Amino acid sequence: MTKPASEADEPHSQVLRIPADQPLALESGLELGPLQIAYQTYGTLNPEKSNAVLICHALTGDQHVANEHPVTRKAGWWSNLIGPGKPVDTNRYFVICSNVLGGCMGTSGPANINPATGHAYGTEFPVITISDMVRAQARLVDHLGIERLLAVIGGSMGGMQVLAWASLFPDRVFAAMPIACAAKHSAQNIAFHEVGRQAVMADPDWRSGRYFEAGVRPVKGLSVARMGAHITYLSESALQRKFGRKFQDRTAPTFSFDADFQVESYLRYQGISFVERFDANSYLYLTRAMDYFDLAADNGGSLAAAFRGSKTRFCLVSFTSDWLFTTAESRQIVHALNANGASVSFVEIESDKGHDAFLLEEPVLYRTTQGFLDAAASACGVKA
Repeated sequence: MTKPASEADEPHSQVLRIPADQPLALESGLELGPLQIAYQTYGTLNPEKSNAVLICHALTGDQHVANEHPVTRKAGWWSNLIGPGKPVDTNRYFVICSNVLGGCMGTSGPANINPATGHAYGTEFPVITISDMVRAQARLVDHLGIERLLAVIGGSMGGMQVLAWASLFPDRVFAAMPIACAAKHSAQNIAFHEVGRQAVMADPDWRSGRYFEAGVRPVKGLSVARMGAHITYLSESALQRKFGRKFQDRTAPTFSFDADFQVESYLRYQGISFVERFDANSYLYLTRAMDYFDLAADNGGSLAAAFRGSKTRFCLVSFTSDWLFTTAESRQIVHALNANGASVSFVEIESDKGHDAFLLEEPVLYRTTQGFLDAAASACGVKA
């Protein structure tokens, strides 16, 4: 059974198709071609092409950053930050967001049809890295005729991409805003990812990654992986404030393994809703890409060397209750930038919402983003 058409193959967004004779060189030493990149744009590129802002999405995000999602019908995942009159003002900026390499919403990934076989790539898709994602995005930026981006902004895995952009293409990034991220993935975070991957691969319907050909999907395993990961995106205080030990639709325990507590019901919902829009193999590939991320290791063991001579302006943001990517990890990046005499500002935002704070209503983040972008735009002569 071949894989049916889906958002992976026929996305509801703009698509850049790069032929096989122009392959993307990967860090693994392999080449990937043909290459497909799905993306959304908002606003208008000015005649000088100086007002482009690239948004990089997190692990479970996609290119639908400020428009209705074609699968879930929900608002874009950063529609509170991006749009007309908002901190990333689409009346002033030309905003670009692409699905990352290895994703499942239209950019080449394991859910796409392998032209050599007529079946989904599955685990035949090459393992990719954050740098590979960024080099694919650079192909898109080239296609759009943009030599230098006004800014690159992203949180979590998106923040890793921002750092990689600033390191790999310093002359093409005027301003960089990495939010709630780190210059390397910690051992604890690698461990959490491995638990999630094992949950997926332990599902009998995973079929060694060939589930599309079998006409099944490992929804149970992926759902459990999402439940476990979602806990890391929250804080203890947020969980306590939202749920505490309150029961779900009952006043006493059932003395069973039903979802007695509200927090249990919430996690089950998160798992079930996630599998409707995400591919299990993509989850494996993207978590592995995050695990491999280590800017210092990529630069002779020196994080400072990753930004040597950089003229990019930086603004780093962390949240006090984020234990997945801590403030201390953001400070390490700030110190590396200071060692190079780079232009860098740093904001630690007081919040009890945990890692997910960058996606939620955070007025300080909005003000910081708007102020940083306004200053960059003024320096580049971008009209208000």
